[in-house]
Amino acid sequence: MPIDLELPESERAAIARDPAVFIEDMHRYLGDSPDIVYRQLRVGHFRSVVVFVEGMAEPRHVIEAMMESEGPLSDREEEGAPADQLKFLEERIIPFGQVAEVSSYPDAAARLLAGDTIIYVEGAPLTLSVGTRHLKQRVVEEATSQSVVRGPREGFNESLRDNTALVRRRIQNPRLRMEQRKIGEQTQTDVAVMYMEGIADPEVLEELRKKLDEIKLDSVLEGNYIEEMIQDPQYSPFPTVYNSERPDVIASALLEGRIAIFVEGTPFVLVVPALFAQFFQSSEDYYQRGDFASLVRLLRYLCFGIAILTPSVYIAITTFHQEMIPTNLLMSLIGQREGVPFPSFIEAVIMEITFEVLREAGIRLPKSIGQSVSIVGTLVIGQAAVEAGLVSAAMVIVVSVTAIANFALPAFNVGISVRMLRFFLMGTAASFGLYGIIIFMIVLGLHLCSLESLGVPYMTSMAPFRWSAQKDTLMRLPRRAAKKFFERDGQS
Repeated sequence: MPIDLELPESERAAIARDPAVFIEDMHRYLGDSPDIVYRQLRVGHFRSVVVFVEGMAEPRHVIEAMMESEGPLSDREEEGAPADQLKFLEERIIPFGQVAEVSSYPDAAARLLAGDTIIYVEGAPLTLSVGTRHLKQRVVEEATSQSVVRGPREGFNESLRDNTALVRRRIQNPRLRMEQRKIGEQTQTDVAVMYMEGIADPEVLEELRKKLDEIKLDSVLEGNYIEEMIQDPQYSPFPTVYNSERPDVIASALLEGRIAIFVEGTPFVLVVPALFAQFFQSSEDYYQRGDFASLVRLLRYLCFGIAILTPSVYIAITTFHQEMIPTNLLMSLIGQREGVPFPSFIEAVIMEITFEVLREAGIRLPKSIGQSVSIVGTLVIGQAAVEAGLVSAAMVIVVSVTAIANFALPAFNVGISVRMLRFFLMGTAASFGLYGIIIFMIVLGLHLCSLESLGVPYMTSMAPFRWSAQKDTLMRLPRRAAKKFFERDGQS
């Protein structure tokens, strides 16, 4: 989508034949920006203009090649036509692979602002766009949000081309396909869709193309802009689009038939369709033994249950169902709560909000002091609250266990969903006890079963339950065992 140029329609039709008019027209749209450089040269017997954005392009080799070719270009005077000189530059002189002819001001401006160098030759109806993008960017480093003990250490950066190259290095297959488009009326952000032809579902791919083409946004600065526009349920607390900053995770997803969405300017790559079980899987599961990986994965599901249920179950039992507590434990809890002025629900809300504030503060503070402030703040505030009689020691333990279980979830966005649902579940437990918790979980299960990710059921492999899908869902069977398991299930 070319940028709309504020020029009369008559001036949009073709590039001006005079260098002064060409520069004036570019100034009229781009303004007198000091970072846009207009370098006037002489190509043979014709005047030329090299235009580039300082800091985004590296046109030195282009200018050197044009200056060194002055002799050969001068020898072509007899041909005389500026278009011939431009063609000769494109085919024989410019030492770059990405060279394209541009015939209008909007296209020239769009390519210029993307980091290309524009070459104009006096009298020619076209300009050349040379791929000289040279943006300052972060080098390939270890992924910070999905760390592993064993496995590759490479992580994506903010360059779309670097990210696609990291995936192509892992999948050297001619069936790996990539489509690219620009999204964002003002930002013109590059968005690439990558998939394996013959493995990815054509219907899912077509649905994704349709959703991307329907996006109408002024700007796209991060992948979440795209994620919010393509996810099916707009108001569900659970994410239906997966994201990762690890090339091995994206490569594995592509080989499973999923589709990856790369966005310029962010190290996080989106993956669709996303399933509920996918958010409990880690890339390290496939770099460890199957039995250990299965144990850790079951532990993650247990942590999910602890993180979402522990505070509400404690509230329900201590408020409505004290008979379920062993006598010795009940007497201990009564002794701890003696002098506490708030009911269990208010205690839990106070501690949960305090912990969320400390967690957020730890993230926003500089790294050198953020972790220390978060740990010290939690210990000091928790101890002071107990000694002051505002909360009981048991409530501090419950909130701490809940927070630790939340951190054990490998997908950060699922952790956010759990944190939100926990408050609603606490309110339900305070109002209706264990009956309210059971009803809430039934409704939550029905909601999960109703979700889809680009037409694919969210709970696939869990509901309806299929044995053939269990080799890599709740557990990760060893590879040989998984193959035999699949063949035996298929025969039955």
